[in-house]
Amino acid sequence: MPSALPSWNLKDLLRHPTKDFRRIEKELESQISLFEQQRNSLSSGISHKAFTAILQEVEGIAESMNTLGAYAFLWSAENTKNQTARAFENQIQNRLAQWSPRLLFFDLWWQSLTTKHAKRLSRKAMRYHYHLDTLTRLKTHTLSEAEERIVTLKNTSGRQALEAIYGVTTNSLSFPLKHQGRTKHLTREELMGYVRHPSSSIRRGAYQSLFKVYGAQRDVLGDLYKHLVQDWGNEGLALRHYSSPIAVRNVANDLPDQAVDALLTTCRKNVGVFQEYFQLKKRLLKLKTFHRYDLYAPYGAKFRRYTFPRAEALVLEAYQNFSPTLSTLASRVIRQQHIDAALRPGKMGGAFCYSVHPKQTPYVLVNFTGEARDVSTLAHELGHAVHAMLAENHPVLTFHAALPLAETASIFGEQLLSDSLLAQERDSSSKVSLLLGQLDDAYATIMRQAFFVLFEREAHRMIGSGATIDELANMYLTLLREQFGQTVKVGEEFRWEWLVIPHIYASPFYCYSYSFGNLLVMALFQQYKKEGQPFIPKYLELLAGGGSASPQALLTPLGVDVSSRKFWQGGFTRIQALVHELEQNMP
Repeated sequence: MPSALPSWNLKDLLRHPTKDFRRIEKELESQISLFEQQRNSLSSGISHKAFTAILQEVEGIAESMNTLGAYAFLWSAENTKNQTARAFENQIQNRLAQWSPRLLFFDLWWQSLTTKHAKRLSRKAMRYHYHLDTLTRLKTHTLSEAEERIVTLKNTSGRQALEAIYGVTTNSLSFPLKHQGRTKHLTREELMGYVRHPSSSIRRGAYQSLFKVYGAQRDVLGDLYKHLVQDWGNEGLALRHYSSPIAVRNVANDLPDQAVDALLTTCRKNVGVFQEYFQLKKRLLKLKTFHRYDLYAPYGAKFRRYTFPRAEALVLEAYQNFSPTLSTLASRVIRQQHIDAALRPGKMGGAFCYSVHPKQTPYVLVNFTGEARDVSTLAHELGHAVHAMLAENHPVLTFHAALPLAETASIFGEQLLSDSLLAQERDSSSKVSLLLGQLDDAYATIMRQAFFVLFEREAHRMIGSGATIDELANMYLTLLREQFGQTVKVGEEFRWEWLVIPHIYASPFYCYSYSFGNLLVMALFQQYKKEGQPFIPKYLELLAGGGSASPQALLTPLGVDVSSRKFWQGGFTRIQALVHELEQNMP
């Protein structure tokens, strides 16, 4: 595979970081100072015209702040060991933390209005309607202006600093792996490629190396997690009076607690579906015992490698067959050099899509090693990008989809790729491999993510009661063994797996959005298969909604009720059908 992989060009954001920062800083300071002068003109009788003009000012300020924040983050993500980039990111975060509280007075004024006056103003500001509704929804959890300023400033040297320490610590780790008679020292991304290796001993060695290295850091990483959990509780429960740690996320997502409970309960009740799948995989792999490190084992002798151009072509073809609009938007990301696929020491692990604001093509980071999984990851992250671009007609305040819907386009993109590859495949062994890939992904993005959140719910409770790091690890292992039952043997080393999951550090309870998005897409994809062409405009309209309404409101035209266990069970019905299809195609 050629070593040359695309690296992004950040000059569409800032051409000269220091020079452009000084210019934007000066412009923002002027904009915010002018905005602060609006404070005395705010009243319940303000005219629609004046009110809309203020919202437009907020929008312009947000776009400029997002641009600075995006550049700082993306530059640092290229190489987390780059001290210049990290210093710049820290400088930007400090300035953003100083500017943001100066805008708070407008939100607090809006929250002080009576229902009658709020309705009068929002009727003529439909472009910003959901943003205003969100401010109203958060009213009971909003502090005074002085308190909000303190919390914002505190987070830069508190929560954000702890998250940064976790990132710097874990991104600099090196993992030894013995392979072909010599020991390699790998980055985490390189190491994780080996958990899908055909050799069972190499898969085992990769996991053992991962958890040995992370386990050696358990005191530091465990304490970081406990402090972040305590901070989440101190602010969310003690100060803002949310009903529970997970309710902080639910309210932000505009989801009722009962919807998330229905999702997690349904996942927990369906562990048997994946246990049945793992039994089939055990037969295919001809293993006496199916270990946790065998979960992502490939089937068959073929261990396919892909060049980046081939991966790109496969993804764009799958998108094109569904909707030329999706393919055109996805190719724009690559054409404008907004993708970084190269492997380099210190580069941020994993993959993400960063949507800056509606006027800017999103940026995508992947770590492309040439494996089949990397092709799916590319389809996933480009799905995020097209979602943001389809929502470009909304203001920056409402174009980002809420977390429960944020994974819809990305996972649907993966489904399109899988469906396209299955349709082209004539070799029965390869077809079985593709079905295995779909089910492996379904497990990883539904059941695995749901159990991360089940762990978090218990961890937040236990840490509040003084739990030790070992007690958290024991609880994690107990949940893991519940998830796999007697089907999969889970080694003791997996007790440290939670230390490896960055989302539980930086974004508590975020992971249920993956379960939500995947089960949702399973149902929507079935609907597409049933309806065909008439489904496509409805789906594109869902994506074009961005974050301009609640998840339930955006999904209602598609017949979805997110609080219904019956709906979530429908997603597992689709998974069960894939399991049966696999069984029918097994040799």
